[in-house]
Amino acid sequence: MSLCAEDFPESDLSARIDKLEQDVQTLEAREATTAEIEDAAENAKIEKVVESYLKQEQERKASSRPTVSVFGRLHIDGIFFPEASRGIDYLENPGSGSEVQDRILFRRIRLGTQGNISPTGVYRLDMDFTSPNSPSMRDMYLGFNDLPIFQTVLIGNQKRPVGLDAWNSSTNAFFLERPLAVNALNPNIRRIGVQSYGYSQSESLNWQAGIFESSDVQAVGTYVDDHLQYCYVGRISGTPWYDETSGGRGYLHLGISDMYVQTDPSFNASSSPQNFARFRTRPELQTSSNWLDTGNLIGAEGYDVLGLEMVVNVGSLQVTGEFLDAWVDRQSDPDLFFHGGYVQVAYFLTGEYAPWDRQAGRVGRIQPLEDFFLVDRYNGGIAQGWGAWQVAARLSYLDLSDEEVHGGQQENLALALNWYWTSHSKVIMNLIHGSINDHYSSGGYTGGDFTALGIRFMMDY
Repeated sequence: MSLCAEDFPESDLSARIDKLEQDVQTLEAREATTAEIEDAAENAKIEKVVESYLKQEQERKASSRPTVSVFGRLHIDGIFFPEASRGIDYLENPGSGSEVQDRILFRRIRLGTQGNISPTGVYRLDMDFTSPNSPSMRDMYLGFNDLPIFQTVLIGNQKRPVGLDAWNSSTNAFFLERPLAVNALNPNIRRIGVQSYGYSQSESLNWQAGIFESSDVQAVGTYVDDHLQYCYVGRISGTPWYDETSGGRGYLHLGISDMYVQTDPSFNASSSPQNFARFRTRPELQTSSNWLDTGNLIGAEGYDVLGLEMVVNVGSLQVTGEFLDAWVDRQSDPDLFFHGGYVQVAYFLTGEYAPWDRQAGRVGRIQPLEDFFLVDRYNGGIAQGWGAWQVAARLSYLDLSDEEVHGGQQENLALALNWYWTSHSKVIMNLIHGSINDHYSSGGYTGGDFTALGIRFMMDY
């Protein structure tokens, strides 16, 4: 039997047509929604790829730009001379013999930046503004870490590793100034050159080796000559005993260094600055003049400095000793021999110890068991912490007199009381008694005795 439209009421037929149209619209809507979802998913994938690319590009650009961190240090000194003989007055003021004066001064105002120039590249820019009208360079170098064989190589103005106390940072010093022999036989410490730094896998050995221009250009930034004069330096040191179980509270450090410096035997009109052999030093205090001074050693073609160093640390007690000597080669006159050294003992009254940087072979930063603070409690009373306290003594000597040269002989006894407020701030208090003799005559005097008091407030960041 066949059916036709007339077999259905008109209302049913219209309803069925409407229903079919709704079903068709529903299917079309579903297809549109599915397409939108697929488009959205595709767009999300594209956005993710683009985001990942942009992030990688940002990281690449960031890694190719130098990083920057700021550092600095501030040292404020007070120096007082309760006793000084007339000979000392003439060493301080050779022309007039005026009395040596007490003084308050900024010993160091250092400001610098450092960071990475690549994943293994490093740099450091360090200026000293102690003389605001004439700032001078300190560390000023760039270089690379993780190199084959050489490990770290730095190019620029940097320390020559002769004399342990010179190699130590001034922020970690136990006394106001470095010992006589270190200051005199490695004058101004830094030179422009190339130096390698390395250490063994066990950190029991470390070494430094470099080639430098002999002249000190920290104040002028340049050296001009028709030929360069080189300085060759090497140092090796280690800790044959290091107590790992105590975290390094016990160790033995031994080291040896050598430096050969080429110098001008006579005035050289093409050389600026002049590069004569000369050894001089202040009296372990920041005086106006160098109290020991050989003067320019005319005829000296070069000199060799040998340094021996030893440190024994047992808990809060540390004993340090160094010996340095210098052989000066002269063209016609007899060669000269200068020498000096020191022994120092330091002890923490509050239980701390002096850590050792085994990779560099020098003393590390002191960490007080308790920082200094003194504040009112909100509920009454006072809260306080006393920081770390250390006592120290150092006996040092230097002989800069040989043959016809009378740069002077000096012996110093220095006592120190150090108060560590935090790991980055402290107060150093020194009492120094010194004696000088066999010096070139100044005002008819060839030496003298003095007693001095010094105090330093210092911080670094």
